[in-house]
Amino acid sequence: MPGMNRRRFLEGVLATGMTGAGASIRAAEDDSSSANEKLSVAVIGVNGRGQAHVGEFKARSDCSVRVVCDADSQVGQRVAQAVGPDCKFVQDMRHVFDDPAIDIVSIATCSHWHALAAIWAMQAGKDVYVEKPASWCIAEGRRMVQAARKYGRICQVGTQYRSDLAKAAAARYMAEGQLGKITLARSVTYKRRQSIGSRVQGQVPASVDYNLWAGPAPMSPITRQNFHYDWHWFWEFGNGDLGNSDVHRIDLVRFGVGVDRLPRAVMSYGGRVGYEDAAETPNTQIVIHDYGDLTVVQEVRGLDCKSGFGPPAGMFVGSEGYLVFGGSGATVFDTKGKKRHEFTGATADASGQASPDLGDLSRSHFANFVRAVRSRRVEDLNSDIAGGHISAGLCHLGNISYRLGRPASPREILQQLELRKIHADVADTFERTRHHLAANGVDIDKTPLILGPWLELDPVRERFVGNATADGLLSREYRRPFVVPEEREV
Repeated sequence: MPGMNRRRFLEGVLATGMTGAGASIRAAEDDSSSANEKLSVAVIGVNGRGQAHVGEFKARSDCSVRVVCDADSQVGQRVAQAVGPDCKFVQDMRHVFDDPAIDIVSIATCSHWHALAAIWAMQAGKDVYVEKPASWCIAEGRRMVQAARKYGRICQVGTQYRSDLAKAAAARYMAEGQLGKITLARSVTYKRRQSIGSRVQGQVPASVDYNLWAGPAPMSPITRQNFHYDWHWFWEFGNGDLGNSDVHRIDLVRFGVGVDRLPRAVMSYGGRVGYEDAAETPNTQIVIHDYGDLTVVQEVRGLDCKSGFGPPAGMFVGSEGYLVFGGSGATVFDTKGKKRHEFTGATADASGQASPDLGDLSRSHFANFVRAVRSRRVEDLNSDIAGGHISAGLCHLGNISYRLGRPASPREILQQLELRKIHADVADTFERTRHHLAANGVDIDKTPLILGPWLELDPVRERFVGNATADGLLSREYRRPFVVPEEREV
């Protein structure tokens, strides 16, 4: 990039990019008016994010939370009681789908349940709000899109930054060509994760129906100390922090550059380094997606980032400068690093409403969903399932490459990166990662990272080119009767 050393590029953005940017949300939409009665809502999975779902719908005058469902009866009963006497608890979500009184199903289960719960709900005539990542694997995401279209249902994904006015204005800025030709876009997730402890013979809590909790996944023995939440770091149930956290950021990247399909090739490297524990997924991971004249990079760090400043969420390099998405706005720089423009609440929202509270952003995202439920217009959604499928799919592709990888020396990783006709910054990303790990006491000459293969993809068919092994990771074997239907069966 003219006027700037590429190796210092990201560090300079991190240090200066997001200072002074104010938060911005879409102006909160009023409760939707309709001649119909209140929309009846069932929330499935309430041990974490699902409690926010309950709160969002309960706060609306046009919705009523009628059912709370969770495989953990203790958790579910407690939340249902907190909602009030008109809310009932059920442990098996199939009872929710059988209830003709339910209009909306809001899903915050573990990731491995997202697709099947959403498909069953849409087949039963319900509209769906589903948490990120939309799916556990790529084939599931495509089936969700198919179900939404076949049954005419509204399906919103919980990537709530899509309801941020500042980022929408910044995306329009890039779409208008004001950043010039964009050649590199990157998502950045720096989120400290501690060890989950050593491998143990764990126990399923007495209040959990493990058959219902596992659902489509195997009922494998528990080897983690914390039954809840730490499932994120096991392949049978979760997608690591690539799918858990970076899916928000990669969704912003897609928003910024208008990418609506999977890439033509992907490669990932990384590892679970800095400690040894029971988990399977990496805590450090880089994914490179090849879109021809555009390179998209995902970067996840789970160890300490000692820089002392918060990272951006997304970054775009164009011929006329670069643009940074942060949690609270967006900033444009020229090619020499001089700040050119900021997108904040004041500049993006004519109403002047702005708040640093992510809860307000979440509220707006749920409001957008309810409005689309009333209008029956998919195009009214800020985060329709079709886009949510692609954002989750980018994470899944990175994980597939990683899972097919092998230990490799730093020299081997650099050689593979340099073989590819992709943006030159990907080699610098490796060096930045290497320095970050060294600062955390990890010497990758002695503790090799995993280098995944370069996998070519047919983005239309959403299948790999000439790689049956990789194709095998696009879906999974399901445990009956919890089977995600094939295309012909949706």
